[in-house]
Amino acid sequence: MESSGLLLLLLCASLLLLHCRGHSREVSSAEDYYPAKKHSGSAEKELFEAMEDILGKIQNSRFSSYEKKAGQIPMCDIGDRCAVKQGPRIGKLCDCARGTTCNSFLLKCI
Repeated sequence: MESSGLLLLLLCASLLLLHCRGHSREVSSAEDYYPAKKHSGSAEKELFEAMEDILGKIQNSRFSSYEKKAGQIPMCDIGDRCAVKQGPRIGKLCDCARGTTCNSFLLKCI
């Protein structure tokens, strides 16, 4: 009796296993959930133009802020005082001409 019950259990398990192997899972991709949308040429052109406008505004704001900062400090000649010592800090009076640097010991353009 035990052997026939064991045989029946084994038979049921093997049928269940064969049945499950027959049904394979379908592989789903992103295209199943998000179908490809066809963009028209005018929509892409509008997006491109909007992006160009934004980039142009960003570049203009960066250059204008740099020009404002550069315009605040006057230029020094060689031998002029370019900085002043204020305790442990050095304050900048002017920018040295091209090819020269402000010496932090002498506080003059060299």
